[in-house]
Amino acid sequence: MSHMPVCRPAASGSTGAPHDQNADARAGIASAARAKRTGWPWRHAMVAAAVGALCSGCASLAPQYDAPPSPVPDTWLDAAQGAQGHAASALAWNDYFTDPMLKRLIQTALDNNRDLRVALLRVEEVRAAYQIQRADLFPQVNAGAQGARARIPGDLNPSGGPVTGGEYRAEVGVSSWELDLWGRVRNLNEAALQQWLATQAGSRAARTALIAQVADTYLNVRDMNERVALARRTVETRQESFRIFNRRVEVGSTSRLDLMQVQTLLIQAQTLLAQLEQARAAQIHALGLLIGADPGPLPEAAPFDETLVLAELAPGLPSALLTARPDIVAAEHRLIAAHADIGAARAAFFPRIALTGSLGTASAELDGLFSSGSRAWTFAPVIALPLFDGGRRQANLELSEVRRHIAVAEYEQRIQTAFREVSDALSARRWLTEQRDLQRAALTTSRERARLAQLRYDNGSAAYLEVLDAQRVLLAAEQQLVEARRALLSNQVALYAALGGGAQSNPEGAAAPALVPVSPR
Repeated sequence: MSHMPVCRPAASGSTGAPHDQNADARAGIASAARAKRTGWPWRHAMVAAAVGALCSGCASLAPQYDAPPSPVPDTWLDAAQGAQGHAASALAWNDYFTDPMLKRLIQTALDNNRDLRVALLRVEEVRAAYQIQRADLFPQVNAGAQGARARIPGDLNPSGGPVTGGEYRAEVGVSSWELDLWGRVRNLNEAALQQWLATQAGSRAARTALIAQVADTYLNVRDMNERVALARRTVETRQESFRIFNRRVEVGSTSRLDLMQVQTLLIQAQTLLAQLEQARAAQIHALGLLIGADPGPLPEAAPFDETLVLAELAPGLPSALLTARPDIVAAEHRLIAAHADIGAARAAFFPRIALTGSLGTASAELDGLFSSGSRAWTFAPVIALPLFDGGRRQANLELSEVRRHIAVAEYEQRIQTAFREVSDALSARRWLTEQRDLQRAALTTSRERARLAQLRYDNGSAAYLEVLDAQRVLLAAEQQLVEARRALLSNQVALYAALGGGAQSNPEGAAAPALVPVSPR
């Protein structure tokens, strides 16, 4: 085992204000003086004062925490694409999303989603575990009273006669309070605290993910509604064309081949409509699961302008993700907890001192319990020095160190994942915008082509096969434009979530705990 210091000055970052060791020493001496006046043994009082002064000067054996260097570049590869706009972490979701129905759905999800509810309950669970661990820092003080009477027969008594006696006690005592000389209890308390903060940050990450999922599913429903409406209009138009061509075949003004081509177009449109209806139903069911309730009536076919649904975002610098993304904050809290676990494992190599004592009154008769001279006390310090445990403590220390290395790797991986998610969203925003503009131009061209093909057919200058191909391309162009617009909006939602959207804001009514940033010790 490598050399480890026994004591070192406590770091002010982890304990708050600097500790006044002289004041502790003065208090210990004063306590000893009071003990001498009240009859408490002088030797015991001096030991207690010395132990108190020693405890005030010792600190944790945990390694000093230094945040690992960032494993990502200092700037975004597509930073120029997002220089203007709001900072996502400071922009609350109800300010970012401007669609009233989407706001209603997100609020319903925050109130009813079971996964988020479990995440919030996990925070309360870990908070209670932290309070249990924190209680070990303080002595457990108990008050008790007991009474007993007994009769001893004469053949068991040296006097030869029966003796009846009693004992009555009332006392206040401390049971097995560990003097934390090496910081074992304090490190366990620190680890529990950091786990609580990590769970709290994790609940904020779950909240942000839920908001993004609801928004993206809502956009998919709107996308499906618009595509279904386009398919329905196409089916109605082609049903009318089929009726007209069927009549023409009956009067002999057109060939049956043209009728079959029209029917082929109709069947294709009807098949597409059935597929879209199925996909829309699945998206509505997914939305209901996310919000934990009936989503209610949704817009059937009203198209929405993507420039009015979401606010513009600025990505900032990659370093801002370290405090903006709740999942990164949670990973760092877990890393700090791993450091504290190492301190507790190191402290296990040193002696453990526990104090047990009581102060009260005792008497052989109940009416003399509080009489003068009935005062009673006990003082039983216990020291346990580890000698041999088959390598358990060393293995526990090695386990703690390995877990710290794992926590470092997970922290760095989380930063890299966040960097990629933001970079992907910034890059996709540029190219999806270009794809949407190209799809708009393609739709305009397809409509004109379909119109000209119909004119050529009506004038007898082209076969109906040309019309068939032009209408097939037109239907595909209409569907692709809607998909391109939805993809651009979904990318904006993904960018908001990747930048830690709303992490530094807690709007009124939000069902989430406040995010606690990491401050280096």
